[in-house]
Amino acid sequence: MRAADVLGRVILVTGKEEFLGARTVDEVKAAVREHDPEAEFADSPAADLTLASLGEMSAPSLFSAVRCVVVRGLENLPDESVDGLLGYAAAPADEVALVLVHGGGQKGSGVLNKLRKLKTVTEHKSEELRPSDFPGFVANEVRRYGASIDREAADVLIEAIGRDLRSLAGAASQLTNDFPGERISEAQVRRYFGGRAEAKSFAVADAAFAGRGQVALEELRWALDAGTASVLITSAFAGSARGLARLVSAPRGMRDADLAREVGVPPWKLRSLREQARGWSEAGLARAVRAVAQADADIKGAASDASYALERLVLTITALRTR
Repeated sequence: MRAADVLGRVILVTGKEEFLGARTVDEVKAAVREHDPEAEFADSPAADLTLASLGEMSAPSLFSAVRCVVVRGLENLPDESVDGLLGYAAAPADEVALVLVHGGGQKGSGVLNKLRKLKTVTEHKSEELRPSDFPGFVANEVRRYGASIDREAADVLIEAIGRDLRSLAGAASQLTNDFPGERISEAQVRRYFGGRAEAKSFAVADAAFAGRGQVALEELRWALDAGTASVLITSAFAGSARGLARLVSAPRGMRDADLAREVGVPPWKLRSLREQARGWSEAGLARAVRAVAQADADIKGAASDASYALERLVLTITALRTR
């Protein structure tokens, strides 16, 4: 983003994804600061905004004519301030960057619609990401720091970190700092983030349902040694069984997007599910579900040795798939 894109203009930031909205605000500020290191900055909630206060914030000072004004919570703008804001937005000061932040939802949509019609307004949407958007987000984050990442590595990072954008961005920054300019692989991601309990649990379940019994047992021992709760492991098995059952019973010929909704997983997860589904029948999966339920009961008190119950679950699942 350049100073020419923001000075003398109104930047409208809309949407519920707070991280993306905050990043846009930071980019505007950075562009203004790069243009003029002495630029002044002001920040105000829209609920407190009046034409007088807007004029005061945007007026040149004794030290600098260049200013950046951020107004947050545009949905809470008082009715009596709407006309004044629209009047300013139609003819903003040349040396001022005005950023209006709307948190999403219907409240204040009338003001948004009027602002969008003005030629001086540029909108940046920060909508919540769909499940299929997260790998692309990770790849873009890594690219921001001059590196790249394999699709499989991005998928593993999402499974390990979750779908909090701020956490994913931080993880991408850490990886690119340790592997500058490199193409980040799945092995590198697992080395740094494979210790997450949830990731370890799914690693055990994925290996078992893929029929890789030895790998699944090794993953199980590592998970238990690392302190992963037994209930997280049976939960991962239950999730895998449900996903595979939905995939095996889904109608043929569906598009990936529709199939992902039918199965209840993000589209990027379909690839690994399809690989696991080879060798599974509906009857086999029904037996697998019962085995998972029994193991879950065992670790919650029905059996005296939770680790043995989990090992038996791994062997049962891999044996069912082999048949």
